[in-house]
Amino acid sequence: MQTAEPTPKDLDYGAFSEHAPWQLDPERLAWRRGLSDVRDATAREVPDLVRRRALPPFRRFGRTSALVGSALAAWALRERRRGSGESRSGLSRRLRQAFERLGPSYIKLGQILSAGKGVFPDELVDEFEHCRDRVTPESFDHVEEVVREELGRPLDQIFSRFEREAMASASIAQVHAATLRSGEDVVVKVQRPRVAERVRQDIRAMAWIAPLLVGRIPVAALANPPTLVELFAETILEELDFRLEAENMLDIARVLREAGHGIVVVPRPHPELVTPRVLVMERLEGFSYEDVEGMRAAGVNTHDLVVDLFVTFLEGAMIYGVFHGDLHGGNLAVQPDGRIALYDYGITARMDESRRLAFLRMMMTGAASDMRGQLAAYRDLGALPPDVDIDGVLRALKIDQPVRDPTKMSPEQLTSEIREVTKALLGYGAKLPKPLMLFVKNMIFLDAAIASLAPDVNLFAQMLKIYGYFARTHGERIAREIGFDPRTQPMDLTATKASLGLEPGVESLSHEELQERRVELSDKIREGGGPL
Repeated sequence: MQTAEPTPKDLDYGAFSEHAPWQLDPERLAWRRGLSDVRDATAREVPDLVRRRALPPFRRFGRTSALVGSALAAWALRERRRGSGESRSGLSRRLRQAFERLGPSYIKLGQILSAGKGVFPDELVDEFEHCRDRVTPESFDHVEEVVREELGRPLDQIFSRFEREAMASASIAQVHAATLRSGEDVVVKVQRPRVAERVRQDIRAMAWIAPLLVGRIPVAALANPPTLVELFAETILEELDFRLEAENMLDIARVLREAGHGIVVVPRPHPELVTPRVLVMERLEGFSYEDVEGMRAAGVNTHDLVVDLFVTFLEGAMIYGVFHGDLHGGNLAVQPDGRIALYDYGITARMDESRRLAFLRMMMTGAASDMRGQLAAYRDLGALPPDVDIDGVLRALKIDQPVRDPTKMSPEQLTSEIREVTKALLGYGAKLPKPLMLFVKNMIFLDAAIASLAPDVNLFAQMLKIYGYFARTHGERIAREIGFDPRTQPMDLTATKASLGLEPGVESLSHEELQERRVELSDKIREGGGPL
């Protein structure tokens, strides 16, 4: 008779796997010492890096300006006057090609752009999706050199097996499968040589040229080039120290355990083999996110899976102020028992208490269709200036006017409406701060996940169900923290339905039906010339 494996003690701390290759005691991890100072220093570095200097950083700026400038010039000569759709496609393609030639920093920027469907123009998003899996890996000699420098020993003294071919290769690092000499199967994340130095040079170059691009190329509704560079700097600098990523893994694992969720499993970072440029972690297997048929054949309820992931994500943001900031298919695997192994914690949103409360107010006032309260929450979150005229923004958004069904507008009317609102918001200083940008990016992924895993789900019913969960589970806390009690104030879907051109009495909307409306609106926008 087999003896059952003892339950790992670190499951009391975090949402880890039951079959522990090692156990973690967060208080005794040497690589965690001083990380709060490292994180603070990284944040303090951003304003200086994005400050526009009198002279460009010549060391990197020459190549950057030449490639981006030639891309813009070629677009202006060939596609700019061919109509808005072809013009945007041409510009997007030429920028993507220039970014790929410029290397890791610009490829990373392209990856951020690729996750912004609905925030950035569709042509830009579609083109930059190619940046996700086209990064050429470093030679194995470089990988070996970095591991030896960081861990202080040759590979064969640490690993009994180390795959020469990378499992994945991204802008900052690449990942290799390996086995420790003690027998545990692991994943080893290795930073590219000289990436940190080049990233900082590139940010300075981006910051110098960004103001020159304002108003000269099509941009999204709540972004402009300088703001995009600042967001990029905030995001990528923390990715350069893998100790911060390992700590993100611990913090999100702790939040998931505290919330009582079992849907997400976090890989354990190694107790000792974590440095600024090398991260060794537990290897977790599962179905590819795209393998919907395989999941269902194994008995996985894909409908419940996506809803549970959605709730877990919202709870991390609203209640705990920390959430994984880069959800996409390549970062997760679905295990046969229906749980999600979630990888890559380099991009993680962290909000201090004031911002978390602003985020919570944003979500609750949105659920109550309170636009004034929601705009005030946006302001406190950093999406609007502290002294913004809320009444002016309400007028710019035409909240005081009857909601018009966008599907019944002409292409010219719809495009004009979008342009007018966009310019007004930019005029009021609207922007997307890092937590809000990452939230929007994740919502876009979850929207696509619903389309793939639960296309026939009644979205309105699920929204009410999720609201009910937060009312039951966190209602008392929410009422105490922001004075809004979801237990006594029902969710109001009136504004949501009106914005979709639906009558108040409509009780059901599937994702398939929603997508049909989106396609109709997208076609009208293209026909009308598209937003700036």
